[in-house]
Amino acid sequence: MIIPVRCFSCGKVVGHLWEEYKRRVEGGEDGKKVLDELGLTRYCCRGLFLGHVDLLKTIGEFQA
Repeated sequence: MIIPVRCFSCGKVVGHLWEEYKRRVEGGEDGKKVLDELGLTRYCCRGLFLGHVDLLKTIGEFQA
């Protein structure tokens, strides 16, 4: 739902990079290039970003 603060595998702090990644990819930039420029070189960190599905707004609709 929310991007984790740290990578599950290596423990690198990655949570602060999510908003910029999302903004740039939605703006039309190549995802690989953006990940490289953000310094995410490990496959575990890259997989965390590529596999993340942002469900926060969807789940927020069902809050009482």
